[in-house]
Amino acid sequence: MSQIYLNGEYLPLDQAKISVLDRGFLFADGVYEVIPAYGGRMLRVQEHLQRLQNSLDAIRLENPLSNSQWLNVFEKILTDNPNQGAGEDKSIYLQVTRGVAAVRNHGFPEEINQTVFMMVNELPPVNKEKLRAGVAAITLDDIRWKACNVKSISLLGNILLRQQAHDNNAAEAILINDGLVTEGAASNVFAVINNVLVTAPAGTQLLPGITRDLIVELAAEHNIPCEERGFSEAELLSASEIWFSSSTKEILPVVELNGKPVANGKSGPIWEKMIDIYQACKAKLRSGESS
Repeated sequence: MSQIYLNGEYLPLDQAKISVLDRGFLFADGVYEVIPAYGGRMLRVQEHLQRLQNSLDAIRLENPLSNSQWLNVFEKILTDNPNQGAGEDKSIYLQVTRGVAAVRNHGFPEEINQTVFMMVNELPPVNKEKLRAGVAAITLDDIRWKACNVKSISLLGNILLRQQAHDNNAAEAILINDGLVTEGAASNVFAVINNVLVTAPAGTQLLPGITRDLIVELAAEHNIPCEERGFSEAELLSASEIWFSSSTKEILPVVELNGKPVANGKSGPIWEKMIDIYQACKAKLRSGESS
């Protein structure tokens, strides 16, 4: 049975309980993070903690733990959840809500007792051949709110968009806002346009992905031309490569868009280079050479 963390306690998942008056349940009044851990070592944990702090600040909620306290909980929950499968990689899901209020009221309660929940999931081993096969995607209008840089637990818009993609035999939706590409329903988006790797710039229209930022850094380190700029749906449709990135997807090529092949319908050469670079980066983390 999985061990979880809830409000200072470590306990089996089936024993975890929260009040039906929790504002996370009633209003989706909270934020979350997902942190991958490779060989027991967390990827860019300080960057994840900073993004958590940014999200908490945005919704005017005090951080319930210090960074050192978060790190202690992360280490313990990873240790308490040894992998049952063939791999050694995991991800930590954490969620902070504004907690329980005596009455259901849209305004903030006078007394705040945050609800802090955390669990661990296994990450399957990366299979390059399976990744190389790629996925299908569709473009959809971005119907979400105007603060997508906040990692909010209010994900109904994302869910509806992802389901629309699934209903059209696609793995993911690429979202378009005022003619420009923002991100996927649950991922960041990269495209290779005129041999340059392009991704939308950070801002309120997309989540500042930790994996996205790492890819941009790795591209610079390995002399892969890369730009953070707005790009249009027309540019996307003419791209020679399209990728999704996230903590759990890592880097996933899109080989079909709106029912048509992307370029030759196969993963491209820049993806082939970047996926090897990314796996080497993970290997360094596992060995303790990097953080």
